[in-house]
Amino acid sequence: MATVELAPLRSWDDFFPGSERFAKPDLRDVAKWNNRVVSNLLYYQTNYLAVAVVVFLVVGFMNPLGMFTGAAVVVSVFLGSVWVGDNKAVIKNFKKENPTLFVFLVMLASYLLMSLFGGVMVFLMGIKLPLLLIFAHASLRLRNMKNKLENKMESAGLKKTPMGILLEALGQQEENLSKIQEFLENKLKE
Repeated sequence: MATVELAPLRSWDDFFPGSERFAKPDLRDVAKWNNRVVSNLLYYQTNYLAVAVVVFLVVGFMNPLGMFTGAAVVVSVFLGSVWVGDNKAVIKNFKKENPTLFVFLVMLASYLLMSLFGGVMVFLMGIKLPLLLIFAHASLRLRNMKNKLENKMESAGLKKTPMGILLEALGQQEENLSKIQEFLENKLKE
């Protein structure tokens, strides 16, 4: 088992190189699009964290109480969904069979609870805006060889990062990389 380590901050030229390294995803091949997003989330995770922190701080300074309430609700719903997904067989199977729908339902539950407590717009701006920016970049940014190699190391268990742990908790792993990890774990046990 590898220790958890923070991925390096990628250079601006690598993170946002120019229009030639961005392309619209093929909406007909959802599995390939999902693999691109997961790969980019793993590779650029520190850059995404920096973007999220900057947007979160800007919005948080504008309305600190609304931001705190929104963050508390989202963390509570996320931790609750992970616990239920691990401890209830029906939910665990649903999460495994429909990972995207599961994430959507977690986000919907967060939104509904936020509307009960107020501060929906602060929540949307402070938490959803960085998520939207990150998802847009991860969807549009083409992968390179270094990106693919880093992701294989992550999935094989040679390296563990915070984003890898988060994606694993949400059931969002690349299928073939999960198979490689299972194969290596079985070989280590023998």
